Amino acid sequence: MHLSTLSAWLDWIGSVHQKEIDLGLDRIQEVAKRLDLLKPDAIVITVGGTNGKGSVVAGLEAIYLAAGYRVGAFTSPILFTHNEEVRVNGTMTDDASFCRAFEKIESVRAGVSLTPFEYHTLAALIIFAETDLDVMLLEVGLGGRLDAVNIIDADAVVISSIGIDHVDWLGHTREAIAIEKAGIFRRNQLAVCGDEHPPVTLIHAAREAGAQFYQRGKDFHFAENADGWSWQTENTQYEHLPRNTLLTANMASALMVVSLLNQELPFTKDALCRGLQTVTLPGRIQMMEGPVLEIFDVSHNPAAANVLAERLDAMPCCGKTIAVFSMLQDKDIAGTLAVMKGKMDEWHVGVLDCKRTASLETLKHHCEEAMLENVHFHVSIPAAYQAAGERAKPGDRIIIFGSFYTVAEIMRIRPH
Repeated sequence: MHLSTLSAWLDWIGSVHQKEIDLGLDRIQEVAKRLDLLKPDAIVITVGGTNGKGSVVAGLEAIYLAAGYRVGAFTSPILFTHNEEVRVNGTMTDDASFCRAFEKIESVRAGVSLTPFEYHTLAALIIFAETDLDVMLLEVGLGGRLDAVNIIDADAVVISSIGIDHVDWLGHTREAIAIEKAGIFRRNQLAVCGDEHPPVTLIHAAREAGAQFYQRGKDFHFAENADGWSWQTENTQYEHLPRNTLLTANMASALMVVSLLNQELPFTKDALCRGLQTVTLPGRIQMMEGPVLEIFDVSHNPAAANVLAERLDAMPCCGKTIAVFSMLQDKDIAGTLAVMKGKMDEWHVGVLDCKRTASLETLKHHCEEAMLENVHFHVSIPAAYQAAGERAKPGDRIIIFGSFYTVAEIMRIRPH
């Protein structure tokens, strides 16, 4: 099958399977086997968890690139363009490479029905296989045990954090969700846990799988200070590490992985510091300076909102704090609003331009239940953003949050 543009391929991919999300490994494993993708030559690091996955991947990518390695990264979800999803040596993959990869998948698929994410995972693995990589970074899309990237036996894995999210697929408790996340563990594999207080089910799962489990707060530690941060294990210590805009806890997890793989992928402290200085990730407490400060954050569940709330508390504002907010209907809207209540002086709430958006009625209901004050409702997120901008004065700040879609829609229309 041949389609001439990436947009045509993406439309086709969206029509093949009956469900957009259909967890399971049998379909993709069969096609990956036909494409000879199941045993990559590169060192593979898989990153799972609830929040912080993208930050850990970005940290690992920056450090290994600074150390001179050839690095492939597969991440999701995207903010602006499908090309973001697959990077080789820090560069987004071009349309032609995706088209060739999808064509290869179709040449062997032979009627196996694949979800869009399964297509995307296979395309990433094809693109990586065609490149002489040293390191392959795979971000889990949803859960872990039945997620498409779990067809690959990684050399090391990270569980960034365990929180309540995707309850319809993963369960309603941290303990149940941890079991799904732990499905990426393997025997004798390096496994790093960035959650300082993980559910006991995660620890038990690591033990049963026979993984070499390393936990933050037990096997590695970090501390922030005036001139940066420090990191240590029983045998290793780094001082005066540079901070960046991402959570230091996630950088600490990345550093633990890098240290554990030091024999296979040696690095220097200079490379480590250069990587930490250069790492960036759009939409993660991303600040746009101006007379009115704008802060973009993709926080889309209570745990992520709590991180945002703590950062806002640490950055006092002389004026008003104004929210531009929306969420998807299958997220914990009530829990997220409960965390952010009292952090905003004014709310502008709108509807997202996607199938999974919460309706205006749903958003109104949750705002009323949370007893938020000074709330204004709009037919769209761009309309909410425009209204917030018109009401803001120098010294105020606008916080755009609630979903990847919320951030993406505003960033697309925001003047640069």
